Amino acid sequence: MRQRRQKNEINVVPYIDVMLVLLVIFMVTSPMMQSGSIDVPSAGPLATPSVEAAIIEVDKDGKLALKRTVNDKAIPLSQLDFQRELEALIKTDRPILVAAHNELPYQRVIDVLETAREMGVKKISLQTKSGNAGK
Repeated sequence: MRQRRQKNEINVVPYIDVMLVLLVIFMVTSPMMQSGSIDVPSAGPLATPSVEAAIIEVDKDGKLALKRTVNDKAIPLSQLDFQRELEALIKTDRPILVAAHNELPYQRVIDVLETAREMGVKKISLQTKSGNAGK
C-alpha cells in the first residue's frame, strides 16, 4: 500500500475571500459615515451642496470651524483666523455655506453672515438638513 504525502502549504484562498468581503463592507459603509457634529435645522427637499463650496461651521457654543471642501475635516478658528480665512476664500470666489447648529441663537448666525457680507462675500447660503420643515 502506498503512503500519502502531506501538503505543507497553507491554503490562502479563504483568507483572500474574507479580506475582499471586508473591503466591500468598508467601501459601502464609509461614505455613509458623517464626520460633522453640527445639527443643522431641516427644510424641504434640497440640492446637494457643491463640492467646491467651503463650509463655515458654527457649533452649539458659537465656536467657528472651517471646512475648505465638503469632504474635509473641520478646522477650529478664532475670530481673527475666521476673518483671514474668509479673505482667502473671497479671493478664490468660492461659494460658502454656513452650517449653524439648530439650537444656536439666531443672532450669532446673523453675525457670521454680516461679517461675511461686510468683507465682500457674494456667494453665501445657509446649510440645512433635507426633510420637512417644522418636524
